[in-house]
Amino acid sequence: MPKSVCIGLQDFEKIQQLQAFYIDKTRFIEEWWGAKDDVTLITRPRRFGKTLTMSMVACFFSIEYAGSTLFENLKIWKNEELRELQGHYPVISLSFSDIKEISFPQVRNKICESIVDLYNHFDFLAKGDLLNTREKEYFNSVSSKMEDSEASIALRRLSGYLYKYYHQKVIILLDEYDTPMLEAFTGGYWEDLTSFMRSLFNATFKNNPFMERSILTGITRISKESIFSDLNNLKVITTTSEEYADCFGFTEAEVFASLDEYGYSGRKQDIKDWYDGFSFGNLTDIYNPWSIINFLDTGRLEPYWANTSSNTLANSLIRSGSKDIKVSFESLLLGKEIRTQIDEQIVYNQLSEKESAIWSLFLASGYLKAEKREFDKQTGRTWFYLSLTNQEVRIMFEDMIHGWFADYDSNYNDFVKALLQNDRKAMNVYMNRVALATFSFFDTGNKPSEGSEPERFYHGFVLGLIVDLGNHYVIQSNRESGLGRYDVILEPKDKKNLAFILEFKVFDPDEEESLADTVKRALQQIEEKKYAASLAAHGIPTDHIRKYGFAFQGKTVLIG
Repeated sequence: MPKSVCIGLQDFEKIQQLQAFYIDKTRFIEEWWGAKDDVTLITRPRRFGKTLTMSMVACFFSIEYAGSTLFENLKIWKNEELRELQGHYPVISLSFSDIKEISFPQVRNKICESIVDLYNHFDFLAKGDLLNTREKEYFNSVSSKMEDSEASIALRRLSGYLYKYYHQKVIILLDEYDTPMLEAFTGGYWEDLTSFMRSLFNATFKNNPFMERSILTGITRISKESIFSDLNNLKVITTTSEEYADCFGFTEAEVFASLDEYGYSGRKQDIKDWYDGFSFGNLTDIYNPWSIINFLDTGRLEPYWANTSSNTLANSLIRSGSKDIKVSFESLLLGKEIRTQIDEQIVYNQLSEKESAIWSLFLASGYLKAEKREFDKQTGRTWFYLSLTNQEVRIMFEDMIHGWFADYDSNYNDFVKALLQNDRKAMNVYMNRVALATFSFFDTGNKPSEGSEPERFYHGFVLGLIVDLGNHYVIQSNRESGLGRYDVILEPKDKKNLAFILEFKVFDPDEEESLADTVKRALQQIEEKKYAASLAAHGIPTDHIRKYGFAFQGKTVLIG
């Protein structure tokens, strides 16, 4: 009989005690210990087993688990040399996964409280004569109200006290180190938190003579200039690194074996379409564990992993992004690849300005996968070809785009209906209502401008068209046809239906007297540039092609 599937259980000891479903990843211990790196930073998307791995490492090495039988039936126990190290080290283990406060004082307070919890856990250190008077005074003074200078050295000092007690250096484990940083970026207190974290990390992971080794996990590798400026002993493992490639997430062999065990052998292709697509280093066909475990529990195909986060940052970056970002995202939604450079050191203050920074963040977060990479010998640059990871991620983004128009969904849907029915009067009414409500919604960058609003708006609107009409139309934006580049073409998959060409123009007072003139200019461009050529080449009759000019002046739209 298959083992029980326990949803959300990330405690290694409890999983083993309950004999719950578990895929053996203990080989990570062997690989990590053999690497002999001082401080290891491992980045993986959310819900990829980082927390369970840290719990596993703590259970293996911690003196508190000396003599434990938790590993006796697992792969690591076959390594006699490592078996001797089980229960051999004091371990400091903490997590920042739940530190998602809205202000710096709140985040600082919660980090300090996490440190207080560690001191309470090891309160036996302050008893007896192990610590001198000054050390006991500091030990008992650790609180959420301590000064920054005291907080920054708290983990290093705790390491020293543990070394004094056990005569053994300490292993330090910090899970989800970057969660507070992600919240700080969206919450507007990045600089304050960066300064605090830099001091804490430097004292803990660099200037700590009592540390044996350390592991940090997170989703992103935050730029060295931000919080790792002095850590020259840091080994960084990202999604493109070869190390630990099969230690996080499930391989296809592991997934298919689990499906066989739980009676889902006939669902393998469905599971592959929905949940495969991640790759680490050169290892492909990695599945996210959260969705697989939930499927084994329910037997239903749903976007489990994609719904474990609000995806607020991804939403904001696409919605308020430039025309180029939206055009690239259109390609992704249409199942195509985009070609870009990647910088795995995420510089958050570049996210609103640098397109590659956004795609780097999406790759690290698991929304995109690297189909291939290409090294340019002349420039020395590496180019990545990225696509949406799988069906689950696609559904997440489609739902996100639907949410953009949620507050005025009826007007948006009515516009789409009017477009398909060739009802220009209704199109004008509904488009003006939607545009009035959404222009500022799509133009929320650091330097919004009226001139950029139409571009931001109509490319956001095209993404909505792709989501709503993608089953019936091939939707192309900003592509070459005839003698130029059209704005939008909707080509019907059923040749009996109408095709549409949409051209967008901003009112130019130097050349036009009214929006009607702007509409004429848009329609004239459609004819002069022969935008219908690509439709004709695909067998669409001329009388089945509808051409519309959209003229923008501020938040007013005229369609003709």
